[in-house]
Amino acid sequence: MEIWVDADACPAVIKDILFRVADRVQLNVTLVANQLIRVPGSRFIRALQVPSGADAADAEIVARVQPGDIVVTGDIPLAALVLDKGGMPLNPRGEWYTKDTIAQQLTMRAFMDELRSSGVDTGGPSAFSQADRQRFANALDRELAKRAPKP
Repeated sequence: MEIWVDADACPAVIKDILFRVADRVQLNVTLVANQLIRVPGSRFIRALQVPSGADAADAEIVARVQPGDIVVTGDIPLAALVLDKGGMPLNPRGEWYTKDTIAQQLTMRAFMDELRSSGVDTGGPSAFSQADRQRFANALDRELAKRAPKP
């Protein structure tokens, strides 16, 4: 199992959590982005820079993800592709995307895009909070605990 991160839009506090997790449980974490991402020196953490272009990082993640890998992303279409490959997408706010909910999320995303393109101000996501950070850390810890070898 590995953790892949759609790093261009991932909040810094989430990256910090992932860096600590990588070393604590000795799990490979790869940040994929169109720009150079600095990562701490660790044999478990790496950054992968892809060419610029819409969805280049997404395509790279989809090409590399394996069943059971965790993908951290707020990108709903990427989450759908990860689910199709047997991966487990996790939103930076600590919500798992699932096969049961992804169709509804894609529909809502398309609806909101349509509203915005017609000039409706739909606002945006709420500011990233301490509660979001805690929810993410808890969701990740619960999943990793389920996968930990039993003594």
